[in-house]
Amino acid sequence: MTSIPRHTVRPPVRAVVPLISAALLILAQIAYPLTSGAARDRVTVLVVLLSAGTALAHARATRGIRYAVGFAVIVSGLGLLAEIVGTATDLPFGCYAYAVDRLGPAMSGVPLVVPLAWTGGLYPVWVVAGLIARRVPSRIGLFAVGAVGWDLFLDPQMVADGQWVWCDTDSGLPGLPEIPYTNYLGWFAVALLMGGLLAVWDRAAPDATTSVGLDRIGPFPTRIAVPVAVFLWTWLGSTLAHAVFLGLPFSACYGGIGLSILGIPLLRRLVAGPTRQDG
Repeated sequence: MTSIPRHTVRPPVRAVVPLISAALLILAQIAYPLTSGAARDRVTVLVVLLSAGTALAHARATRGIRYAVGFAVIVSGLGLLAEIVGTATDLPFGCYAYAVDRLGPAMSGVPLVVPLAWTGGLYPVWVVAGLIARRVPSRIGLFAVGAVGWDLFLDPQMVADGQWVWCDTDSGLPGLPEIPYTNYLGWFAVALLMGGLLAVWDRAAPDATTSVGLDRIGPFPTRIAVPVAVFLWTWLGSTLAHAVFLGLPFSACYGGIGLSILGIPLLRRLVAGPTRQDG
């Protein structure tokens, strides 16, 4: 019997799932500007579920189920806690409230899809921060900056759609007065805490190479393709969508600049190619 060369062995199914999920995520996001009313609410929930699913499927494929569960517990758990405390006490984001019965079941006034949005949105930021930062403190800082950059797209879009409203609607950035500065400071603080916990979890989780068999998933560029593609799509696609399709030119500008702090070094990193430590 002729043996099959090692390089022709197909990657495991778990390596394909993130690719499919990411493709569906992009299609759902493209559909968002084309909908309105209840249909847009359903698309919003679908986008959140697909973004979280893509993130966790990729974490599962490349780091194992234990790592993926831990990531979700840290980010979604802390995100939910921050949102519950935030809506009850106005800290750390400021005074705000979610719309009722638009995004599904809620806990203490916070829709349960919201903590999933934290995981889906911040997983690519964490991966990209790790690609461009040489040291852990730098990665944590870049992660917090990237989280704020992502929220510079998210908050204006969701506020414009009426998903939540702020009490102070006159203390924000030029062109976005309805979202107070305290929101971005809160995001930065929460993301710093998340980043610190994720850095600890990255060291505590099983070694990816031995626990998952990354040699079957592909070389380093292939293994990071999904979160990098989602990050670039979020950065560049959201800039275009806000500027052209959603009528939100200021958030297009702020969000585009915010994520460029990670995006530009990422593009340089991709052009340079993988380093020896990437494997």
